[in-house]
Amino acid sequence: MTDGILGRLSVGSSDLMLDLGCGTGLYSRGLGEHADTVVCADPSPAMLEQLPTDERLIPLCAGAEDLAGGRITPPYDGYDAILLKEVLHHVADPPQVLAGLARLLRPGGRILVVMLPTTIDYPLFEAALTLFRERQPDPEDVAAAMDCSALQAELTYSAFPLTFTVERYTRMVRDRYMSLLSSFSDAEIEAGISEIRREHPGPEVHFLDRFAFILGTKG
Repeated sequence: MTDGILGRLSVGSSDLMLDLGCGTGLYSRGLGEHADTVVCADPSPAMLEQLPTDERLIPLCAGAEDLAGGRITPPYDGYDAILLKEVLHHVADPPQVLAGLARLLRPGGRILVVMLPTTIDYPLFEAALTLFRERQPDPEDVAAAMDCSALQAELTYSAFPLTFTVERYTRMVRDRYMSLLSSFSDAEIEAGISEIRREHPGPEVHFLDRFAFILGTKG
């Protein structure tokens, strides 16, 4: 995933980057090895406290809507690259956020949105898969929103094969490893886990984790 992000953003050693929704810095650390500086933005102070100690990683307590709407000013005037990894489905108005973030780019700057497609092959229970389909934005719509924000958009896909033991995967479901699983009660989660076990009676689950990469370049 990190290689896919770096390659699409064409990260250079002098680049100033913004990792929006960085969490604990899972991808920020890889970006920091190739860029000059990475501003790591997340609305959770607890997440930012877990960033690696690295002078190239600058923590900023802010969300995508804060920065796009100008409610919080980032520490630099312009950015060469902005990453939103599985962030856009959390915002109320994705086109408005993309338009606001485009204004933070320098000429030739890039925004990369990494997101799941509208359907997934995860071994989840049916109610969770249905809720995902209802909530997930369409990458084609994101690409169109970029075009409307004076960004030249390019949409590509990559898939990553994953294998988990059923025991580990059901623990992940119980821990609500996807944000949408927080919509289900403990009883619903346990019923869902029973469904998963019926559908996958073997010791392991195998599936493709498929992602859309939407790259927008400012002219």
